Amino acid sequence: MHNQPSVAELAQAVKNFIDDTAAPNLTGHAAFHARVASNTLATVLRDLEARLKNERDETTRLRTLLGDDTNTSLDDMNRQLSANIQSGEMDISTPGLLAHLKITTIAQIEVDQPNYSGLKAAKS
Repeated sequence: MHNQPSVAELAQAVKNFIDDTAAPNLTGHAAFHARVASNTLATVLRDLEARLKNERDETTRLRTLLGDDTNTSLDDMNRQLSANIQSGEMDISTPGLLAHLKITTIAQIEVDQPNYSGLKAAKS
C-alpha cells in the first residue's frame, strides 16, 4: 500500500521550500513568480482539504433541487441546473435555488480567495 507522502504533504513541502528557501533569495520578477507559485499551492491545499465535503454537500443540494434520486453525476446535475435556469424552468423564485447558488459560491470562494473582503458578509 502506498500512502506516504500524500498529495497534500508533497504540495506543502514544495510550498515550504518556495516560502522558506527560494523566495527569500529572489528579487524582482522571480520573486513575484515565487509568490504566485506559493499562492497556487495554497489554493491546491485548500481544495484538497475541502473538495470531498463540498462536492458531497453540493450533490445533496442538487439532488433535492432537481428532484434527482438517481446516481446522476455532479457535472451532469450542474449541466441540468444550468439548462433549467437558461430555459426559464427555474429562476430566483424556485425554492432552494438561491440558497444553493450562494452556498456553492461561498464554498468555492473559501478555496480560491479565503481573504476576499466580501466573504465574511456573504457568510452571514
